[in-house]
Amino acid sequence: MNRPQPDLRAAKNRKFAERLGFALAGIRTLAQRERSFRAQLALAAGAVGALFLLRPGPVWAALVLLSAGLVLALEAVNGALEYMADRLHPEWADEIGHAKDAAAGAVLIASFAAAAVGGLMVASVLG
Repeated sequence: MNRPQPDLRAAKNRKFAERLGFALAGIRTLAQRERSFRAQLALAAGAVGALFLLRPGPVWAALVLLSAGLVLALEAVNGALEYMADRLHPEWADEIGHAKDAAAGAVLIASFAAAAVGGLMVASVLG
């Protein structure tokens, strides 16, 4: 997405609506470019559906929502790292590959934890 280059001195002092627009543009970019982000969005929507269906209580609901949010946030960080690394250093470099792998590993760890939270919630509700 091409947008006008901001004055970097004023970039930090933008109005909330502008900053929110940049954040939403980033989420749109992820949803358009990243299959894994779309998959995690679908899983998060499924988790929300399970909350409505099972009605586990506020603590379980908060844990599920926080877990899903953490996975999506880490997907966003992973995407941002990849976009920046590819732009700054387009040719292959082992250390950049390791950084990308580590970021993907962070998403995987959070995904396993989120699945565990979901499984424990289901077990608790269905008892």
